[in-house]
Amino acid sequence: MYICICNAIREDDLRRAALGHAGDAEATYATLGKRPNCGQCLGEAGKIIEQERALSSCEKVAI
Repeated sequence: MYICICNAIREDDLRRAALGHAGDAEATYATLGKRPNCGQCLGEAGKIIEQERALSSCEKVAI
């Protein structure tokens, strides 16, 4: 699913980028070589980034 239509950022790409960077949605977009245009996606992108990082930290604790 596309999270950011303006930049054609898919959810899978955003989730992978979230694990490699500790910043907010705008900083995570930058790791993909993008920046927000209209900004309507930032709320949802932020939630996905937080979720992915939380899942990752749970997996590290469980190991």
